[in-house]
Amino acid sequence: MKAYYDTRAPEYDDWYLGVGLFTDRDRPGWDAELTALQEVIAALPPLGTLDVACGTGFLTRHLRGEVVGLDQSPRMLAEAKRQAPRATFVEGDALRLPFPDASFDRVFSGHFYGHLREPERRRFLRESRRVARELVLVDASRAHSDVDEHMSPRVLNDGSQWEVFKRYFTGEALAAELGGGEVLHEGTWFVAVRA
Repeated sequence: MKAYYDTRAPEYDDWYLGVGLFTDRDRPGWDAELTALQEVIAALPPLGTLDVACGTGFLTRHLRGEVVGLDQSPRMLAEAKRQAPRATFVEGDALRLPFPDASFDRVFSGHFYGHLREPERRRFLRESRRVARELVLVDASRAHSDVDEHMSPRVLNDGSQWEVFKRYFTGEALAAELGGGEVLHEGTWFVAVRA
């Protein structure tokens, strides 16, 4: 997966912005919901936050407080440093967080958890709970998908083709999977849960 995200880094935000290969996608209400999601993130209390698998920093830039972004892709981190210059960035493994216990108040992660298979999910949750008392996850809503999970084909600007494991959630199901929590946002395209 590291090779995929390294390759996709310069074009990753095209998905959020609806440009490039995503220009012709029919996503009713996408822009308004993306704005609402960003407002939910910005409204989180300013705490010491670790953004795991921060990618390009597209969501990181809305987090307040002392923020550390972690990603395994150097090219994603280069993009993130540009978008969220107030944050600190670390290259590392999301399933083996390179931080001592209780280093943060919150772990935040956007569109990462839904790519993890069961053993990886357990490791990620164990690591998140080890380094922080609160977890906030943003992921894809089940409302726009006719499946709970699948292998999602991805084509990049260079023509390369990839397959990525992808899950979709209702807010209630994601909160239950995390052992309980508060649904912060649930729409057609995104869900956000705090546990």
